[in-house]
Amino acid sequence: MAQLLRGLQDSRLVARFQRRCGLFPALEDGGGGQDGAPQAYEQKYIVKNYFFYYLFRFSAALGQEVFFITFLPFIYWNVDPFSAKRLIVIWVLVMYVGQVAKDILKWPRPFSPPVVRLERRVMAEYGMPSTHAMAATAISFTLLISTMDRYQYPFVLGLTMAVVFSTLVCLSRLYTGMHTVLDVIGGVLITTVLIVLTYPAWTFMDSLDSASPLFPVCALVVPFILSYNYPVSEFYSPTRADTTTILAAGAGATIGFWINHFFQLVSEPPAPEDALAALTRHQVLLGLSRFAVGIVLVLGVRQLVQRLSLQVLFSWFKVVSRNKEARRRLEIEVPYKFVTYTSVGLCTTTFVPMLHRVLGLL
Repeated sequence: MAQLLRGLQDSRLVARFQRRCGLFPALEDGGGGQDGAPQAYEQKYIVKNYFFYYLFRFSAALGQEVFFITFLPFIYWNVDPFSAKRLIVIWVLVMYVGQVAKDILKWPRPFSPPVVRLERRVMAEYGMPSTHAMAATAISFTLLISTMDRYQYPFVLGLTMAVVFSTLVCLSRLYTGMHTVLDVIGGVLITTVLIVLTYPAWTFMDSLDSASPLFPVCALVVPFILSYNYPVSEFYSPTRADTTTILAAGAGATIGFWINHFFQLVSEPPAPEDALAALTRHQVLLGLSRFAVGIVLVLGVRQLVQRLSLQVLFSWFKVVSRNKEARRRLEIEVPYKFVTYTSVGLCTTTFVPMLHRVLGLL
């Protein structure tokens, strides 16, 4: 077993996968000819199969947090608020466990050479487990489980889509050279365990928005404490900031659920029993309008709250503004990220639906 695990963690296995898909490191003399792809930061590479190149680069983008931060609101505004609640809660849980596990295990990413690395931002993070694989698996299968009893559609079709989506994201982490095979398998297995363990409590989680008036306090305090007490690393990496962003967005969304239920501001449609009707042109335009209006409001709130919170914190700690290093300090990074994305989550689940109602988009 130990030998198998070492083999799955071997960087050469990732490199062989890249070569099979037509991705090669460029020669040191820079000779790539017409086959040379755009330079990936400091490392040059050669692409001999552009189908896999664009497929896996697109799949890698689907695993980025920015995709889920836009995908989850889209589901909440246009498809099913009930399922979106579960997606947000499971996504936050899975991502927190994965991010913390990285900084506890501290397993390195694949070595280059022999691996070609196509991304730079996450290089400061550790590898095990792959949070891209965790997020993709959690979102796709939670959505499948949450909708199969609410909508009538071929289960095999839904299962196939979930498997294809999560598989593409997982393989993209190998193609981009960001994770070993063991990192990806570990991420999928951890997510599977979390879904299995939490599934019996999903019905209870659905009723949290009807809890007591003290519930919003817990929804704020617990994520903030978890963010502030994130495992300390020997060097700066974006994991703490990313984890704070995720926890804060989840906290804001959870408070929004509570406000909507407690004050009966937003009514949810009953669970549909009939088969999904074919989308009409009017429904598509209405959905796109809701999404456009919502994203504009959310981005505006994010920009405003982030600027104000940074100004307050810089003034409080007597730090020169526009100091990027100061923004990485624990006492500044965590509060401004938490306040900003709590506001984003609250805006997404409460104020955007209210604006939709005012504009007649519901």
